[in-house]
Parts: sequence; C-alpha cells; structure tokens
Amino acid sequence: MFESRTDPLASRWVFVRRVLKFATIASAVCGVALGIGILGYHCIAGFSWIDSLLNASMILGGMGPMGDLPSDAAKVFASFYALFSGLVFISVMGIVLAPAAHRALHLFHLEEEDQKA
Repeated sequence: MFESRTDPLASRWVFVRRVLKFATIASAVCGVALGIGILGYHCIAGFSWIDSLLNASMILGGMGPMGDLPSDAAKVFASFYALFSGLVFISVMGIVLAPAAHRALHLFHLEEEDQKA
C-alpha cells in the first residue's frame, strides 16, 4: 500500500490519491458509526429519526447528548455509544493522518540517506 524504505518518495499525485482514498475510508467509518447511533436512539430510546440523528451526531462529535433519555436501556445504550464514539474518533484520526505521517517519516529517511552518501 505504501512505498517501502528503499523506494523513492511517491509523487504528489500518488500522495493526493492516497489521502483521498483514506479520507473516503474515514468517512465510511464515520457513516457506519453514525448509522449505529441513529438506529440505537430510534429503536432503543424511541426518539424520532431527526432527534436520533441529532443525538448520534452530537455524541459522535464529542458534544454530548441533546435530550433526556427515557429509560435505563436508553441510558446504557448512550453510555456504550459514547465509549464507542471515542474509539471511532481515535481510529478515524489514525486513518486520516496515516498518509501524511508515512510521507513525513519517508522524507526523514530520505534525508538520512542523503547525508550518508
């Protein structure tokens, strides 16, 4: 997927395509996580679809819930969804930053080889 230590640095076009690919993957992960939250709030808490979207978006974005939760099951779901959302955030940041981090590390390695030669 990425070039190895011995390969030359990928072209700017290859890098841009890689960033777009990883951003698409990150968006898909966010979409699946949002869908899980919407379904959970709608089916477990009994919220309307739009209120479910609002609550799931707010939790996934790290803002917190918007409405009162009507039952203990809804509160348990909200707590697990909040923990899940934290893991999704960390995962998505890793996915988005992976191409840039790899390119930076590859650049440092290239500079090391230039100094040895």
